Amino acid sequence: MNSLLVLNAKIVNEGATTEADLFIREGRIERIGPDLSSRQADEVIDAAGLHLLPGLIDDQVHFREPGFTHKASIATEARAAVAGGVTSFMEMPNVSPPTVSMEHLREKCSIAGRESLANYAFYLGATNDNLEDVKSAAIDEIAGIKVFMGSSTGNMLVDNEEALENLFRHAPTLVASHCEDTPSILENERKARDQYGENVPFELHPDIRSREACLLSSSLAVELARRHDARLHVLHITTAEEIALFEPGPVKDKKITAEACVHHLYLDDTAYESRGPLIKCNPAIKSGADRKAVVQAVNEDRIDVIATDHAPHTWEEKQGNYFDCPSGLPLIQHSLLILLELYRAGEISLENIVRKTSHALADLYQIEERGYLREGYWADLVLVDLDKPTAVEKSGLLAKCGWSPFDGETFSATVETTVVSGQVAWNKGRLKKEARGRALRFNR
Repeated sequence: MNSLLVLNAKIVNEGATTEADLFIREGRIERIGPDLSSRQADEVIDAAGLHLLPGLIDDQVHFREPGFTHKASIATEARAAVAGGVTSFMEMPNVSPPTVSMEHLREKCSIAGRESLANYAFYLGATNDNLEDVKSAAIDEIAGIKVFMGSSTGNMLVDNEEALENLFRHAPTLVASHCEDTPSILENERKARDQYGENVPFELHPDIRSREACLLSSSLAVELARRHDARLHVLHITTAEEIALFEPGPVKDKKITAEACVHHLYLDDTAYESRGPLIKCNPAIKSGADRKAVVQAVNEDRIDVIATDHAPHTWEEKQGNYFDCPSGLPLIQHSLLILLELYRAGEISLENIVRKTSHALADLYQIEERGYLREGYWADLVLVDLDKPTAVEKSGLLAKCGWSPFDGETFSATVETTVVSGQVAWNKGRLKKEARGRALRFNR
């Protein structure tokens, strides 16, 4: 790791777009300013015509290791991440064995340290009976405490009332919650099965994983957080009704925050007809009105960050009937390109994309020296060409599952270069497999 000079870039950072150069030495940004071309560097990138953004920080991914490596691994999904401009990820605990102790979490860190091209952190999972592990968690090492308040992949549902109360009372750091009311969902499944048997249409998924189930569970999480003065982050908001639970304003001023995911910002329930099982996910993609409301909430600062919930399954697994088909889809390689489509459509600004995918993540999680393009910070950045289309083809997919719900589509922009902790990890369609990410650290 030596030096890198980026020339002639349009830098999008901290609410402004400016033309400047950027010099990196030993993994960190040493200088940002005009006319740095006289500096000597081991590698020079001419970024004329390109936009330079802070690398994306994705606070919700499922990389499936250990236990489900036929679907994905930390190594393969980190490659997809850097190809998509994501320089840091926070990975979920519903693996096998589940990440419900610091011992298991540090084992995953060891794997990532050897194999991940992106920077990394991991959540400690809450269960009905691991309160002592939660209370003793090393808060400078973990992304947060993840609680499934709705059943999903991995059988980590926390549905005991006393366990939930104790979790919110004693959690030493941020609690990130998946909110769907399981009894409501089970009743909706029963009704659908009574009508259709096993051949339930995928178009009914947003009725089964219903808006009422989301609102019930999100409301409970917010109530518990307020009662115990806990730090709560509600993941993947999908309904207009839930948005009213969250206040607008800067993320630094909040104890209760919310996340939106790229597929819920981009797709609506009309997509089930053509994509069916490929877009079955929890919580479900909902109506066009919900999609627009979530986009508006992002722009109003009621929703604080944008992530992917990247959750791959094999192609064969996704071909089953409604009840056999697992929920989740691969997204991380195209998340920035999706957001740039929303920018092109006039739905979100470039500056707000940067704020919701980098700046706000660093502030919300109290990540040390990342998330902004600042002198002295780690050099995590992405160069994009807004006028060079990217065709999604199977041959170019890097997630281990080998498929995408966007196969055959063309996005209007291209991720040209991704730099992780000062190392070029992706450049002009090629991985630099010798690059290695670093463990995120949290200033709590």
